[in-house]
Amino acid sequence: MIRQLLTRVGIGLAAAAVIAVSAGVFVIALAFALFALVRPALGPAGAAAVVAGSAALLALIVGLALMIVARPKKVKKLTPRGADPTARVINLFKDAPVTIIAATAAAAFMALRNPSYLGAAIRSFLEGREPPPPTGKKRR
Repeated sequence: MIRQLLTRVGIGLAAAAVIAVSAGVFVIALAFALFALVRPALGPAGAAAVVAGSAALLALIVGLALMIVARPKKVKKLTPRGADPTARVINLFKDAPVTIIAATAAAAFMALRNPSYLGAAIRSFLEGREPPPPTGKKRR
C-alpha cells in the first residue's frame, strides 16, 4: 500500500517536472521568436529590450494571478452555540472537528500525567463564557 502511494507520488512529481521543463522550453522558444520578429525593425539591442519587457510583463501577470489564487481564507470565529453542554459539543464538532480532536487529545494527555487537570478541563468546557455585549458607537 505504501509502495503504491510512493509510486503514485513519484509519477506525479515526474509529470510535474516534465510539464515545467516543457513550459520553460516553450517560453524560451517564444522569446527567441519575438527577438527574431522585432530585430529587423529595432536592431539587436531594441529586440533584446522588447524580449526583456515581455518577460517582465509575463512575470507580473503570473505573480498577480498567484496573489489572487493564494488569498487567505477568512477565519471563522468558534463560538459554541446551544443551551445545554451536549448541544455545545455537537456544534463545536460541526464547526471545527480537527481543533476539537486536538484539544481532546491534549486534555487526555494532561489528564494521564496529572488527574487534577481532567476536572479543570471538564469544568472549563461546561462553564463556558458568555459572549461579550455588543458595542455601540465608539466614544471619542
